[in-house]
Amino acid sequence: MTLSAQTIADWLDRRFQLREHGTDVRTEILAGVTTFLTMCYIILVNPVILKAAGMDEGAVMVATCLVSAIPSILMAFLANYPIACAPGMGHNAIFAFWVCSTAPGGLGLPWQAGLACVFLSGVLFILLSGVGFREAIIDAIPESLKHAIAVGIGLFITLIGLEWGGVVVASDATLLTLAHTTLTSKPTLTCLFGLVVTLCLLAMGVRAAILLGLLASGLVGVALGVTKFQGILALPPSLAPTAFKLDFAPLLALGFQSVIVVLILFLLDVFDTVGTLIGVSAQAGLLRNGKLPRAREALFSDAVGTTLAGLLGSSTVTAYIESATGVQAGGRTGLTALVTGVLMLLGLFFSPLVATLSATVMFGKVAGHPLIAPALIAVGAFMMASVRHIRWDDLTEAFPAFLTIALIPFGFSIADGIGAGFISYALLKLVTRRHREASWLLYLLAIVFLLMFAMRTRIGG
Repeated sequence: MTLSAQTIADWLDRRFQLREHGTDVRTEILAGVTTFLTMCYIILVNPVILKAAGMDEGAVMVATCLVSAIPSILMAFLANYPIACAPGMGHNAIFAFWVCSTAPGGLGLPWQAGLACVFLSGVLFILLSGVGFREAIIDAIPESLKHAIAVGIGLFITLIGLEWGGVVVASDATLLTLAHTTLTSKPTLTCLFGLVVTLCLLAMGVRAAILLGLLASGLVGVALGVTKFQGILALPPSLAPTAFKLDFAPLLALGFQSVIVVLILFLLDVFDTVGTLIGVSAQAGLLRNGKLPRAREALFSDAVGTTLAGLLGSSTVTAYIESATGVQAGGRTGLTALVTGVLMLLGLFFSPLVATLSATVMFGKVAGHPLIAPALIAVGAFMMASVRHIRWDDLTEAFPAFLTIALIPFGFSIADGIGAGFISYALLKLVTRRHREASWLLYLLAIVFLLMFAMRTRIGG
């Protein structure tokens, strides 16, 4: 090792306290690469999902890389945790298929107004990170509803993946049905092939399973003529189509519902980030007496990412549970997150690959993306794991959770599912005289959702 390389290694050791954490530069770099390989699929998937909201794919890809890299690097230097950040799966679906959707149940906001909501939720996250209100909100939401929201969004993402792959289609008799007539079409076969490859690799413990599944569906898609190969590397596209395009005016026209939108984006970001921070930190042995040191710095890093997402053109940023793979590979410090962040910046040069994988195919009246669909279905399956944490033996906990899980996908509305869960939870606790088991803040949120439903019923929306 040369003197300059040794000097860098010594600085990294001191800066990230490598020896104190029982690790070294080589281990941390390998851990950062591992985390990157398990989460870099978001660079390919996020632009396609947000394209459904009318956003420019190339600009979203650039924004995705930037708002992944910056908070990951902040996490490294401010909190010294091996946890990377990126636009969350589920959060992008909320943005595209609720906030900006013109379908029944959607708010129909232009994507510029959607970015304003993301920005405001990030600013709210920053402001509340240091005053204790964040902890009050986390404590106010029952564990059963937190887990139910995750499961419901997982089913929602799965439904979108099945539609995008042409596996399920609309039916006059049953609303949805298995697409018997199109299961043998080239686009759907491409989707199913990618899904099989992804699941087999996951079962074998391959860390880059989702990414490799996407590439496999891309190869088959090119071979079958479902998409056209447009290259792998190129200079980054322009960020101009989405950067600083946020628009607050439509939120004023939406009125009270805009407050609900920002609140939901904020709450879901808090739930995801806190859950990931605690889960990954516990795995890495970083918790102290059950608490996470430097939690404020970690949450601030994530909140900055969400705020930047609103400014640059992406959906909500959250700490990534895939960071657990880097911890499994030995990552214990922020150097792991730093490496992942730097690699995310290199993703800026893969726009032709995004264009190849984002091929659009019409399944009846639904525009599908069969090469991306397997990733959505696989991620939806992961999110189902939270169902085991719900107290199914207590009706006052179980039914609100069930209602949330059912209404998010079946009603095709994340907000409606969450609102129904909050309202039914408050009601059942009150009628069983167990009102002290719920926080005053939960009852307040239940009233807010009741008002939202009442207003929508009055205006027929």
